Amino acid sequence: MDEEIAIINEKTRNEKIKNFFIENRKLLISAVTVIIIIILSFYYYQFEKEKQRQLISEKFNNAVIEFKKNDHAKITSLMKEIIKDNDSTYSPLALYFIIDQKLIENKDEINDLFDKIINKTSLEIEIKNLIIYKKALFNADNSTENELLEILKPITNSSSVWKSHALYLMGEYFYSKNEKQKSKEFFNKIKSLKKPNQEILKEAQKRLNRDLSE
Repeated sequence: MDEEIAIINEKTRNEKIKNFFIENRKLLISAVTVIIIIILSFYYYQFEKEKQRQLISEKFNNAVIEFKKNDHAKITSLMKEIIKDNDSTYSPLALYFIIDQKLIENKDEINDLFDKIINKTSLEIEIKNLIIYKKALFNADNSTENELLEILKPITNSSSVWKSHALYLMGEYFYSKNEKQKSKEFFNKIKSLKKPNQEILKEAQKRLNRDLSE
């Protein structure tokens, strides 16, 4: 008897499943179609993204090769194009190339390029902080105290791995201005960090012991 009931229950369950698929076949087909489209779109996006990245890579490498021909105006234009491409790898490299080779002398223009990368390029947070730090280094000789502090604020107000570097830069900035008390404050901030960069900590301690001890 129990066996017959089990058979009946199984047939009933199978019938319900069959009826469910029949009644909802249009919805199920639509759902499957949407899933397939999403998967294909994802892979197409990845393919196009990689293709675009390859083109940017080739553009950068060709620009570096062209640099040897001394066509600096053309190279500068190409590097600025790469920066505008907002590529997380090659846009920063293009800016560093411009700075290292002194292709643009106008500091305001260089700072605009820094800002394009910092604000418009999708970057990992510590890569972004590194670029902010490099912007501060670039401006350190010609900036006011407030300007330099404003540039470094995203780092100094965080627990970034570049915080030690940013504080050290400010310490050296004030030391060069002969503002020894402010300089000492920034070097001591490095000492108070939970996980300071050890090399930066050593340099800060040297400066404190050698030049800022009372």
